[in-house]
Amino acid sequence: MKGFTNHSPARPAWNLGKIVGQKAPLKLKEIWSVRVRLQLKGDKRQLALFDLAIDSKLRACDLVGLRVRDVAHGSHIGTRGCVIQRKTKHPVQFEITQQTREALATWIDSQKLGLDDHLFPGGQRGSPHLSTRQYARLVKAWVSSIDLDPVNYGTHSMRRTKASLIYQRTKNLRAVQLLLGHSKIESTVRYLGVEVDDALLLAEQTEA
Repeated sequence: MKGFTNHSPARPAWNLGKIVGQKAPLKLKEIWSVRVRLQLKGDKRQLALFDLAIDSKLRACDLVGLRVRDVAHGSHIGTRGCVIQRKTKHPVQFEITQQTREALATWIDSQKLGLDDHLFPGGQRGSPHLSTRQYARLVKAWVSSIDLDPVNYGTHSMRRTKASLIYQRTKNLRAVQLLLGHSKIESTVRYLGVEVDDALLLAEQTEA
């Protein structure tokens, strides 16, 4: 009996024709361009989400899962938030700037959200909060609105943006590592796209 031969065509690679790897962070002028467009559009939810995504540097799953109590103290938005990361199970704190506090307060008030409510409720049945897929679509729309190629950007662009700006200004890898909640500095090095030798030298200098 002859052996069985599978003549079915091979599946194309999932990344065929796609750009893979690190997604680009936004530049300062690009942040302001998106923010102004959302302000002119009057979209309270998207403005609050965009500003908090930049400030918090959280992974998509942690950002969309936030509850009001994670950023608010009573009826006031705090200057800092704290969340347990789903990936590492470790807590990470994040800054909430004045403009983000204002955007969040406007959004929360417009929806009459309570402290136990999800900060960004889901728009689909069975989904208690905005999904990571919905968030990813919003990010693509934001970058497209300022004529950037959405292929080069994603939810990790939002996480990387402020971390990259802080690193460019301070060259302090340890600080960025803490802000991103990375357990290993090598993860921060890869995330920022810094040359390993240069990064380790800078880390040693900050420890001296």
